[in-house]
Amino acid sequence: MKYLFSSLLLLSGFASLAQDTKTIKQSGNPIFQGWYADPDAAIFNNKYWVYPTYSARYKEQVFLDAFSSDDLVKWKKHPHILDTAAVKWANKAMWAPAIVQKDKKYYLFFGANDIQSDKEIGGIGVAVADKPEGPYKDHLGKPLVDKFHNGAQPIDQFVFKDKDGQYYLIYGGWKHCNIAKLNKDFTGFLPFEDGTTFKEITPDNYVEGPYMFIRNGKYYFMWSEGGWTGPDYSVAYAVGDSPFGPFKRIGKILKQDASIATGAGHHSVIINEKKGQYYIVYHRRPLTETDGNHRVTCIDEMKFDADGNILPVKITNEGVKAQKVK
Repeated sequence: MKYLFSSLLLLSGFASLAQDTKTIKQSGNPIFQGWYADPDAAIFNNKYWVYPTYSARYKEQVFLDAFSSDDLVKWKKHPHILDTAAVKWANKAMWAPAIVQKDKKYYLFFGANDIQSDKEIGGIGVAVADKPEGPYKDHLGKPLVDKFHNGAQPIDQFVFKDKDGQYYLIYGGWKHCNIAKLNKDFTGFLPFEDGTTFKEITPDNYVEGPYMFIRNGKYYFMWSEGGWTGPDYSVAYAVGDSPFGPFKRIGKILKQDASIATGAGHHSVIINEKKGQYYIVYHRRPLTETDGNHRVTCIDEMKFDADGNILPVKITNEGVKAQKVK
């Protein structure tokens, strides 16, 4: 009996070890600890990067952290890559960073101060660094966008690079979304042929959190719907022939699962072109939490059907399997 008990313990140990090994091979959700939301994801130098909002009360949102990974499983925290000490005009609500690499520089676009009118100081800013992990410094010394154009609150910025190399700023809260053509050094904008600078491309049900990518020559435009503190927060999409649309809403592809988490939304996409894989990085609220700011960053696989439609994403606790960039 003694030997049987010892054998059972040994087998139990092997089972535990196997489980640990299996766990290491999957990211799990959330992918890193702490309250983080609105993640923007990118691939730089064969590493995965995620730049989220620090999810806290507005007055405590005075810095941004970043996270990097070689395999989508183990993540390294890079604390305070940017804070309000480096951005004199910002004092709270640093939100929804958007990262882009250009000319050996890294540009971090961010919202700050949650302005409610054109009379307040704040809006969308730009910071620049020589490395993905910073440190970042204010690129302009003032906001890039500090007014409400076409009714869009200047928040939730995303930088999109078109096939011809042109960069666009796509942004907007308060149920309006604008697109504007960035100049070469990201210090301002170039007017469109009709003389306007900000074009509205708002689809049905749009609330905030725009994101765009190209697949098979088509422009996929995604956004968040519902209220960010509620269980109805979700992601929908449309497909167009240009970054200006028109974009007709197709449907939701990311939403809560009452058995796993609520409020799944405000996302970005990691595209591993070499392996043809797409991952959606998003935030959600654990079932144990009722505080609106208690959001965590998660990842799940995003797939398409034969016609190019995005299939509804199943949110999971397991996350995704380990995957190198190459």
